[in-house]
Amino acid sequence: MQYPELKKLHNTTVLVTGGAGFIGSNLCETLLANNIKVICLDNFSTGKRSNIEPFLNAEHFTLIEGDIRSLDDCKKACERADYVLHQAALGSVPRSIKDPITTNEVNVSGFLNMLVAARDAGVKRFIYAASSSTYGDHEALPKVEDTIGKPLSPYAITKYVNELYATIFHTTYQFNTIGLRYFNVFGKRQDPNGAYAAVIPKFVQQFISHQSPIINGDGSYSRDFTYIDNVVQMNVLALTTENTNALNTVYNVAYGERTTLLELANALKTYLSEFDRAISAIPITHRENRLGDIPHSLASIEKAKTLLHYNPQYNINQGLKEAVSWYWQHLK
Repeated sequence: MQYPELKKLHNTTVLVTGGAGFIGSNLCETLLANNIKVICLDNFSTGKRSNIEPFLNAEHFTLIEGDIRSLDDCKKACERADYVLHQAALGSVPRSIKDPITTNEVNVSGFLNMLVAARDAGVKRFIYAASSSTYGDHEALPKVEDTIGKPLSPYAITKYVNELYATIFHTTYQFNTIGLRYFNVFGKRQDPNGAYAAVIPKFVQQFISHQSPIINGDGSYSRDFTYIDNVVQMNVLALTTENTNALNTVYNVAYGERTTLLELANALKTYLSEFDRAISAIPITHRENRLGDIPHSLASIEKAKTLLHYNPQYNINQGLKEAVSWYWQHLK
């Protein structure tokens, strides 16, 4: 997709950490399509080489295989970067509960390494992936950036610590950052495999394989599912805004509507049935709720609309149709 705003970054270089991952590779693709030089830093622990394979021979693409837990790797990646889109992290609440130490090493120590390396390299702006998990046990809906609760998982703690470090780096070093609290992002290149796969690709793969998708709980838990193109739009706006009042803060990245897990499963069944009628008869299985999950999530996107002129183009149904079409081509 073409973004006129990116013309402001002509002759600059953007470092995308975790660039071989789901969100990172979509950001790399968009930047390259808009003639921006891209450096991708990834250790391929969760990212996939296949995600960036189309870019490897591109004139403006550089791959650095490295780990954000290594300050030297971070410094090497930041040497020629004007801007940073920091997406590298270990996601998943269940994974953080099982292994909090590694989650902390990557998400906190790795984040601090990147801040230090970017600051020392004179990076102009550092945009980082924050998380809706930061809202923790705060029950009010919609979620507004200035009001959070207590974290409910080690993962949520790490993402909140990222925000605290970003604030300190601005007040102490005058280093400009923007945090983007992602809400349940989905879309092309999101991996359906593995123990910690996100719900949408996992459900899609199960339906395509004629297996019954499993919902934790009765299906009434709800999420503000956010299509990947909306996330890309927010990163572009954060990179290019000339509004100084929009810097050094955090934003919700969402559509601003919530969908229950049962509604989600039924929508996926409907859209996939257009490709395979047998899917319409597949039942949905329920099991106990999962430890650390919050019941409901819904974002206010007014701050992003006001300060960054965010205007998400894909609601849940439009995004699901796009995602289902992509998965049908790539999972069959």
